[in-house]
Amino acid sequence: MVASQNSNYLSPEEYLQLEAKSESKHEYRQGDVYAMAGASNVHVLIAINLGSLLRNHLRGSGCLPYLSDTKVRIESINIYYYPDIAVTCDRRDREFSNFLRHPCLIVEVLSPTTEAFDRGDKFADYRQLESLQEYVLISQNRIQVDVFRRNDRGQWVLYPYRAGDTIHLTSVDFSCAIEDLYEDVDFSPVS
Repeated sequence: MVASQNSNYLSPEEYLQLEAKSESKHEYRQGDVYAMAGASNVHVLIAINLGSLLRNHLRGSGCLPYLSDTKVRIESINIYYYPDIAVTCDRRDREFSNFLRHPCLIVEVLSPTTEAFDRGDKFADYRQLESLQEYVLISQNRIQVDVFRRNDRGQWVLYPYRAGDTIHLTSVDFSCAIEDLYEDVDFSPVS
């Protein structure tokens, strides 16, 4: 979630040093640093629901899910993002203590302020990761999940899911009812 921009260029090394000491999270795009805004309770609940399901499914497989405090580094274009969930099955990612370089699955829970960025520029940036097989966008306003999957020709194909559907994530061979992601989520207006 992009909230504000700092106009001073930072090298990736400077960014990582400052981020290690910072009390708040910042994303890094080619020398610019963006403060992360807080997430809604619904956003967090959806991420926890999927993160828990993935952790249970992946246990003992060699694949590991990470929640929103772990950065993904897109080295080829000099970017660090904090996705809501990232899964890696690549042992090389265990060499790093504060970011991943080879995720196979990235999940973003959409918010009104970040949806356009998550669907547009951020997705374009994530596509630079050769390891990435699926990019998942989860609505927090209605039961809707869009899974973008890289096919064998390198093209990204949309698999939309709605209420009543079973979601399948081929990158980690995971399936669940879409309603499991929205367990305990109340869509009624907050007063």
